[in-house]
This record gives sequence, C-alpha cells and structure tokens, in this order.
Amino acid sequence: MIVFFFLMIALVVVVAAVTLAVIGGGSEAVLPEAEPDRVADALPETRAVVRADIDALRLPVAPRGYRMAEVDDVLDRLAAELAERDARIAQLTAQVAAEPQDAVPAGQVDLTKHGER
Repeated sequence: MIVFFFLMIALVVVVAAVTLAVIGGGSEAVLPEAEPDRVADALPETRAVVRADIDALRLPVAPRGYRMAEVDDVLDRLAAELAERDARIAQLTAQVAAEPQDAVPAGQVDLTKHGER
C-alpha cells in the first residue's frame, strides 16, 4: 500500500512538472516562436520552370502534413507534362526555323500564285 501511495505522489509530481514546463513560468516564454516552414529550393521566378526544377523541389514535412506519396505523384505528373510541353515547343520551333523565310503566314492567301495582283 505504501508503494501505491508513493507511485501516486510521484505521478502527481511528474504531471505537475510537465504541465509547468509546457505552460511556462510567468511572462517568459519557455519555447521560442517556431519559424514557419519554407520550401528550401523554391521554383525560379526569373525564368521558366523546367523538369529539373520540379525534380529538385522538396516540400517541407510536418507531423500532420501532406501525404508524401500523393504529392510526389502530382509532382511527377507535373514534371512529365512540363517535359512534354518543352519537347513540343522545341519541335514547333524547329519547324518554324526550317520553313523558308518568304512563306506566307497561316490564314493569308498568296494572290501571286493564283495569277491575281
């Protein structure tokens, strides 16, 4: 019975100590203010985002934060779409560069071919 009372008193002392530590003593803050999480490698603002930027992007993790697998899937999809877009732009740029300079823009009719002036 003495052991039971000793354990109860020890439990009360431990709970009181933890409570005081968490709440703090008076006007002084026990724990400093936490800095908000920021993305370590933010996406570039001065140029277009490329696949390497998305591959290098790492979002901060919090105890009750996002599900990493789901966010990684979204980022993989975004990276693939950006790579596809960049490939298509490169293809179209190469086509434009390969066309003769005197070509008529799309939507306009070259009347000299039809014998009219």
